[in-house]
Amino acid sequence: MVRNMVVLGGSSHPQLNAAITNHLGIPPSNVLLSKFSVGETRVEINESVRGKEVFIVQSGCGSVNDNLMELLILISACKFASAKKITAVLPLFPYSRQSDLPYDRAGAPLTRAPAATSRPEFYTFESRPETPPPNHPQSAGLNGGLNGGLDGLRTKLSKARINDGGSPTSPLASQRAVLANGTTPRRSNTLDSTRSDRDGASAAAAGTSAAAAAPSTAATTTLPFQPQPGYKQWVAQAGTLMADLLRCAGAQHIITMDLHDPQYQGFFDIPVDNLYARPLLKNYIQYNIPGYKDAVIVSPDAGGAKRATAIADGLNMDFALIHKVFFPVKSPHLCPGGALNVDPPASQERRPTKITDRQNATMMLVGDVANRLAILVDDLADTANTITRAAKLLKKEGATKVYALLTHGVLSGDAIERINASALDKVVVTNSVPQHEHRQRCPKLEVLDVGTVFAEAIRRVHHGESVSVLFHMI
Repeated sequence: MVRNMVVLGGSSHPQLNAAITNHLGIPPSNVLLSKFSVGETRVEINESVRGKEVFIVQSGCGSVNDNLMELLILISACKFASAKKITAVLPLFPYSRQSDLPYDRAGAPLTRAPAATSRPEFYTFESRPETPPPNHPQSAGLNGGLNGGLDGLRTKLSKARINDGGSPTSPLASQRAVLANGTTPRRSNTLDSTRSDRDGASAAAAGTSAAAAAPSTAATTTLPFQPQPGYKQWVAQAGTLMADLLRCAGAQHIITMDLHDPQYQGFFDIPVDNLYARPLLKNYIQYNIPGYKDAVIVSPDAGGAKRATAIADGLNMDFALIHKVFFPVKSPHLCPGGALNVDPPASQERRPTKITDRQNATMMLVGDVANRLAILVDDLADTANTITRAAKLLKKEGATKVYALLTHGVLSGDAIERINASALDKVVVTNSVPQHEHRQRCPKLEVLDVGTVFAEAIRRVHHGESVSVLFHMI
């Protein structure tokens, strides 16, 4: 029995909370979790946590936003109740698929700012300052450094005056006169602003004449937004926000499992222990799949290749990869010979970035699965669209059976119906999220228990022991 430790369980996964406390040999904590009629979360801790180490277990499943708010209130309540240390145990980390890394329209990460566009030559200035250092000649400055100095500027203004029609009363002539007197023109009378004003007046006159000529014409259609060079399209920074929320609420340590984006650990300035379900999955393959040496570990996408290869290398098994290719839909266009072409060229292949693009992307198998058992390995299945499409491709390529091993089986929406109707022969998930209802609806589903893993991690953290042992053995 562990002393001076309290394990508080949220309302997201009561079965996992009970499994953890049973393994640790401590009674369940007395905490009241409910909601007011208006929908606000109500939390009451009916036992003392003063001077104790508190572990709060809450998984990011079901009503994710409600469970997250309940977790934050529990952490804050323990903080103000003088808890010695507060650790948030999140088997499935909420918002883990929304990273802070920005992507552009082509799907490439914007890790560097785009190169600055070059300006016209007559807008550039010399890099040497007007006041030179000792023993250096004086800089030409405005008298001779700006394309010939002031005389060159007057010449250009004279050419502009000629191109403008040579009117002595034009704004360009007045600017030239002002510059000749040695005074600086006001911002509203500069060359660029005058030209833009003239262009705007011409456009307005043209628009008025066009409207008078065709009064029955419908309103013009607004053109879609086209980003200019140097424009960045950023995604919401949910990762940094989650880290700040947990830290400001009072969490001093985070324990989770199989983060979808390992970069999440860098968003925190508190310790984060990211446990792996890899040992559980390896044990299942070794002891529940006869002749597993002849099977093939398959990653359903490029993002999970590292995870799948780690299991394949550990068991000395073959590895295959499914690559997603997206061809953007283009409007029909004429080829140079005059023929109508509706297929985009191969050079326009790119990484899918939108959800609909990823769901409709073309899948290609890299590897051989003919007459062999294929084992799909992934960290999370939400709508199960990826794994069901991958199973269909593997059966088409000659696989005898297709298994799917997943860490987090969220299985939201019509995922269960999709799995039942798919080519998958078995789906193995962990109970990081509740699976009782899913097992009743899906006969292909098998559940592995991770309660012992989290209980052992909690025990080791409480006693100051190493947690890295759990990365390799159960």
